[in-house]
Amino acid sequence: MNFAKRSLIVGMTVVLASCGAKTDNVTPTDTQSSQSMPSDFTRLRALERPAPVPTKVESTREYHGKTLSDPYFWMKDQDYPTINDEPVLDYLKEENAYYQEFLKPHTPLVDTIFEEFKGRTDETEKSVPYISNGYEYRWYYKEGAEYRTRARKNLETGEDSVFMDVPQLVKGSEYFVIGDWSISPDNRYLAYSYDTAGDERYQVKVRDLQTGEYLPDVLNDVSGSVSFSSDGGALVYALLEKDRWHAKNIKAHTLGTDQNADRTLYTEEDDGFFIGFGRTSSKEYFVIVSSQGEIQESYVIPADLSGELTQIVPRSAGFTQTIDHAHGDFYILANDTHSNSRLVKVSDDDPSIENWVTLREGSDENYLMNMQTFDDFMVVKSRKNGFETIEVLDYPEESSTALSGHSVEFDEEIFTASIGINPEFSQDKIRLNYESMVTPSTVYDYDLGAKTLETRKVQNIPSGYDKSKYATERLMIPARDGTLIPVSIVYKKGFKKDGSQPMWLYGYGAYSSTVTPRFSTLRLSALDRGFSYAIAHVRGGSMMGYDWYLDGKLTKRENTFNDFVDVANGLVERDYVAAGNISASGRSAGGELMGAVTIQSPELWRSVNLGVPFVDVLNTMLDASLPLTPPEWKEWGNPIEDPAAYDLLQSYSPYDNITARDYPPMFVSGGLNDPRVTYWEPAKWTAKMRELKTDDNLLVMRMNMGAGHFSNSGRYGRLRDYAEEYAFMLLAHGIEE
Repeated sequence: MNFAKRSLIVGMTVVLASCGAKTDNVTPTDTQSSQSMPSDFTRLRALERPAPVPTKVESTREYHGKTLSDPYFWMKDQDYPTINDEPVLDYLKEENAYYQEFLKPHTPLVDTIFEEFKGRTDETEKSVPYISNGYEYRWYYKEGAEYRTRARKNLETGEDSVFMDVPQLVKGSEYFVIGDWSISPDNRYLAYSYDTAGDERYQVKVRDLQTGEYLPDVLNDVSGSVSFSSDGGALVYALLEKDRWHAKNIKAHTLGTDQNADRTLYTEEDDGFFIGFGRTSSKEYFVIVSSQGEIQESYVIPADLSGELTQIVPRSAGFTQTIDHAHGDFYILANDTHSNSRLVKVSDDDPSIENWVTLREGSDENYLMNMQTFDDFMVVKSRKNGFETIEVLDYPEESSTALSGHSVEFDEEIFTASIGINPEFSQDKIRLNYESMVTPSTVYDYDLGAKTLETRKVQNIPSGYDKSKYATERLMIPARDGTLIPVSIVYKKGFKKDGSQPMWLYGYGAYSSTVTPRFSTLRLSALDRGFSYAIAHVRGGSMMGYDWYLDGKLTKRENTFNDFVDVANGLVERDYVAAGNISASGRSAGGELMGAVTIQSPELWRSVNLGVPFVDVLNTMLDASLPLTPPEWKEWGNPIEDPAAYDLLQSYSPYDNITARDYPPMFVSGGLNDPRVTYWEPAKWTAKMRELKTDDNLLVMRMNMGAGHFSNSGRYGRLRDYAEEYAFMLLAHGIEE
């Protein structure tokens, strides 16, 4: 169940962190190993044209007897979420013009990289079909199309039809994203949510697949997810508040009625909690969850929406859960007795905590992350000492807690695997997704009887890819407190571990989200030019278990920043790279990480990419009117009520700690309609950094004026964005082709 926070991020993070290729191997010759910034540190200099100089307007506020001064506070439009302040818009346009001036002479390099990306893109990619409720579903791209077309085949009649032609739906919109879609149980109606602004405020439409006509039902202000009830008469969704990007009500809309008459299934009274819902694999229940950090409260209601909500766990219990259902029992991963979670079952007649029966105890080594129930078995994903595992478990016999089962065997040690699309409750095969830093994305069907993997799809790379030319490693590098930090690294064979070649170092580290070792066709463009690419699995994520997350939040937040810097220094000590020859990048909360490490150790970085960066942490956590702020006080601290939290956030908030000194070249991006990291955070960072920095290294900001957190919505538009970011990084290393 996804809740709106500055995470997810991870989805786009992985795309950017996994990318494409030239066959020549270019190694920059001007690698630096000193801890200062020599005058020839970079080839990315500020433009001859003066950079934008925004107005400074003195603004002071008092908190806990202390004065917070912020001369760029005015960049938050006071009518937000409406953004119509002309001085604000004028400044953002000036920054975009400055960015375009930087970009113009480097268009050939951007074009080269973009063509490399396109060359590795399967123009007519299609999915592996899956079966659901008598139909076979698939998606595919028409040649040259930016968006997918979805089709299905009736398994009884053989009739094949397109049920959602997204390239047609997108016509007339500069930005278009499908949030979710659902087919009614009688297979007649399609409901889908869509966003045309990037602000993640979705609209829902319903289409009759027999007639092709739309029903009059239109739902506004939807958070994204939508699902039919089991009788097909209603749609379940979360309703956003009119003036906030925050849902407080889970609603049920009866088809043929006005949205104002929709039934409320659940109301969350506390602004500090996110809400969401999902359907159990048995299709018998909806699960509704209200969540704040490490605390979740969960309820179930029959999928036909009969009866009232039944509470599974109250928020007062103070732990998280993952809930599924099979054969009259709920199966739950709960971290109540161990931070890495135990597996329990309980009858759906009375699922209160006191009736839970433990099937697997929590373990220091094995972090239970996800599961799905099926008719004859369940599948559990876990991470053992930082390495992923997929297990198939048989249900225990009546009155027994004994679990039997086995792990799925994969060929590599360092990989990313997940439970794929498995909509049918009764299956004799399991759809799994698999990839590693050298193995392209692969879809398997796991045969339970034979215990074998059947390859259904391997990512097609039209321009070619030879896995044997690349190598990947897992390193463990000590942080300053002695904790060993996992690092996943990939490079082209022939890479010299003598500090002479450039490195791209990526990090995130928040919300327990983990950037796992995945494949990227885009990344090949860096590897083939002599780069190594490394992921620092810093605390704040959950690579080494749930405690790994706890050790990177609240009062321990600075562990995340220190881990990243210490990993960089450890890689320098091991001669993977020289100090000053590392390009660092991160998005969203990972952008906060980039801001913090830029300030802590600017001498380490050849360039820094701050993607939609959460850098104005103190001001954001002081603004309770922002929809994400109250729910995230459990992640960052509440500086409004807690003087200690105020002092801590002020001590590390990147925006508040910019000082007059030299910094590396920086690429900053943002989205005007972004509800997760508001546009003024990258804007204020750019303005203050330009004002105070003492170097003439290039600092540019690209503000997408028609999108949100995830920037361009079309696949080729995204590739163009990434090509620009790659060009910036390559130019910082003196690579111009």
